Amino acid sequence: FLFLFLFPLLLCQCCHPYLQPQQRQHHHLYYLLQPYPLHPMAAAANRSIHQTRQLDQIAVDYTPDACHHSPDTGEIRVTYDHRGGARWRSPRRFRHGTFGARIRCPDGDTSGLNFNIYLSSLEGDAAQDEIDFEFLGKDKTVVQTNYHVHGAGAREALHPLGFDASQGFHEYLIRWEEGAIEWVVDGAVVRRVERAAGDAWPEKPMYLYSSVWDASCIDEGRWAGQYAGTHAPYVCWYKDVMVPLHTMVVEADEEEDAGEGGNSGA
Repeated sequence: FLFLFLFPLLLCQCCHPYLQPQQRQHHHLYYLLQPYPLHPMAAAANRSIHQTRQLDQIAVDYTPDACHHSPDTGEIRVTYDHRGGARWRSPRRFRHGTFGARIRCPDGDTSGLNFNIYLSSLEGDAAQDEIDFEFLGKDKTVVQTNYHVHGAGAREALHPLGFDASQGFHEYLIRWEEGAIEWVVDGAVVRRVERAAGDAWPEKPMYLYSSVWDASCIDEGRWAGQYAGTHAPYVCWYKDVMVPLHTMVVEADEEEDAGEGGNSGA
């Protein structure tokens, strides 16, 4: 009888070695039954917004000949060369949920370039809300996270990856809710922000975006480095791009082309 009582607790600790001791002592049975961490992102009321689907169509905002999308495989690649880069996005906005992709950053000396995956209510709008993963070309062993509310950012954080982001595909996810944001790399939460009473918070419906661009002009090259282009062309690869299954919104200014699905690239 004692073995039957202890076995679920022992099994839970073996299957979830990443739990802190205080988590283990309070949530043994939960972790045995539910194979994901106990936090608001996993609350029953929120699980449906975190169901995902593959993004099967994209819109390309500029330089479409530098962005290739394969609808059959879902693979996307953006090339940066003498034409500049390109920016793609989901054709529709979403309100909360899980977004992301498996990404392989460009090889070689990418100093000066910025490659990214992020959410924005509308790129270029001075009052945009935004949630970012950004790779700074001068060092591909770190990633920057940030979020903006009504155009105001300054919430940056840098996170060591433990690998060179150009040496293979890795999964980068943004989990966005009314009360919390998580940035996740290969299944590990690298940053979590919880909303406190009175906090400014990204609330506008947002597109999923990604781009490759020359950021040499930012802070006189101290942010991403100075672009030299010695290994151009640079190619950023994306696989398994995911967006929420249930939270897409079609606003009044989008109704006219709601059935068109955007431009899949070239």
